Amino acid sequence: MDLDAFTAVHSDDWKRLDELVARRRLSGPEADELLRLYQRASTHLSIVRSVAPEGTLSASLSMRLSRARTRFTGSRSNFMEDLAGFFVYSLPAAFYRVRWLTVAIGTAFILVAWLTGFWAVNTPGVLAAVGSDEELRRYVEDDFVNYYSENPAASFSGMVWTNNAWIAVQAVAFGITGVFVPWMLYENAVGIGLSAGLMAAHGRLDVFFIYILPHGFMELTSIFIAAAAGLRIFWAFVAPGRRSRMTSVAREGRSLMTVGLGLVVVLLISGLVEGFVTPSPLPAWLRLTIGFGVFAAYWAYTLILGGRAYRAGHRGDLSARDAGAYLRTA
Repeated sequence: MDLDAFTAVHSDDWKRLDELVARRRLSGPEADELLRLYQRASTHLSIVRSVAPEGTLSASLSMRLSRARTRFTGSRSNFMEDLAGFFVYSLPAAFYRVRWLTVAIGTAFILVAWLTGFWAVNTPGVLAAVGSDEELRRYVEDDFVNYYSENPAASFSGMVWTNNAWIAVQAVAFGITGVFVPWMLYENAVGIGLSAGLMAAHGRLDVFFIYILPHGFMELTSIFIAAAAGLRIFWAFVAPGRRSRMTSVAREGRSLMTVGLGLVVVLLISGLVEGFVTPSPLPAWLRLTIGFGVFAAYWAYTLILGGRAYRAGHRGDLSARDAGAYLRTA
């Protein structure tokens, strides 16, 4: 086939296609013409590729068709706009949805931890079963405090961040089991309660709170949030409402995995506090104030920005275009 002759015959169609693609607005007939020319140019490209697949004409037609396809299907949104939308609408709305369950889980966690500590201090033999007198003394006087400063602050922050982010994502992802989240919360509550009981038995409960609370305010809250999201996904499976069970889980899962992604950022901030503030020589009151400030900023973000986004109809899910339609069931 003579490519020069082929180009001469069809170049007017291609130029017209370029002209329509370049226009800002199209009338109804022009939009129909754009689609017809796009289909015609696609046929031309197939013919050219059968003769010269790597030629200049093939590449030129491919670029032309790509621009035309973007014109009538729409282009992807700007990355920075998507990022801003995530942090201004999707994430705060997802946090807002689980606010009350987060508070309930946090209350239950603290109660279990307190009961464990009280039991450990007041029940003979419990602390002795944890370790020898020498091991307990070393933990209370050295290990508990040194844990936060025995590694460089930057590497310690990174280690804490990745570990806690992994726990949070697991809580959201495996929440559907209905078992993983309660087990994980109980195990951690008992561990913190035993540690507090051990410090209290040796008269160092003040040290426990000074070193736990600066980062613990936000770190523990993040785990409660992840747990709440996981349990909401489990409940979507148990009580799907007017949607099919799989549709309900998919929709809730998409919405609340947003929580898992957002907590990666929240836990980064918490990890920086744990690495740089908790073991620092700053006065105890200032370390506690910084930790509580991060905690208060999260709740302001959730209740103010999240409440506004939720009332505007945002739920943390994908857009209707990306999520697709679903079939209602009775």
